[in-house]
Amino acid sequence: MRRAPLLPALIFAIIITQVPFLYTLYLSTLSWNALRPGDKPFVWFDNYITVLSDSRLRSALVNTVVLTAGAVIFSLILGLLFAVLLDRKFLGRGIVRTMLITPFLVMPIAAALLWKHALFNPTYGLINGLFGGSTDWVSSYPKAAVITTLVWQWTPFMMLILLAGLQSQSHEVLEAAKVDGANAWQIFTKMTLPHLRQYLELGALLGSIYLVNTFDAVFSITQGGPGTATTNLPYEIYLTMFRKFEYGEASAAGVIVVFLTIIVATFALRVISGLFKVEENR
Repeated sequence: MRRAPLLPALIFAIIITQVPFLYTLYLSTLSWNALRPGDKPFVWFDNYITVLSDSRLRSALVNTVVLTAGAVIFSLILGLLFAVLLDRKFLGRGIVRTMLITPFLVMPIAAALLWKHALFNPTYGLINGLFGGSTDWVSSYPKAAVITTLVWQWTPFMMLILLAGLQSQSHEVLEAAKVDGANAWQIFTKMTLPHLRQYLELGALLGSIYLVNTFDAVFSITQGGPGTATTNLPYEIYLTMFRKFEYGEASAAGVIVVFLTIIVATFALRVISGLFKVEENR
């Protein structure tokens, strides 16, 4: 009876999440092209076989891994550096912290357009304005352009997670290490980094869950190009759905992405559970 008040919320969550997913599963078993609206034969798992054997989708999968891994790794490194900075007391720390968090509050589509037009533009972009030249950064380095935008937006997220980890570290233990003669680098590599391992894992897993579904940056900055250089799975699903009008194939690809995300999310939940257990034992 104590759980009864939660029942309406549970029913609502099931309706808005599971019902559309089940319908997508159903669509993935149909050979449905919008150009042939009356022809929707049931083809079982043929769409999944097509998706997994399609060279464009295999290329999109590789691009997804590269973009996600690049953005996660660099944002973790920068997030760690900023977290170490903000863990120290200095004048104006509150202002600096607010400024560093700001990129994460910018809407993804706005961030992508900001970088595309204000920074990467070959004619009036800030980068060429500062360093000279007329390099078309988006055309010349498409993957780097997308990764840079994602790193700018997701570094604050990693920073907050790692800052929480740093602030949970025992100051008494650090002071004891200093008394024993350990220098700052030894304390950081031998004590702080091992303490942050679970927080680094959590940041990497949560970042991967979100970034594997990146669509805004790819669509706004490169539109998957040049060629298919930055076409990731979400953008390829968009092309399959709205350019090729293959609803069945697009649904099958979407289901595959969902299952891949569930696998990553399972590891993330285990890490979070481990963090809670550590906190309970303190």
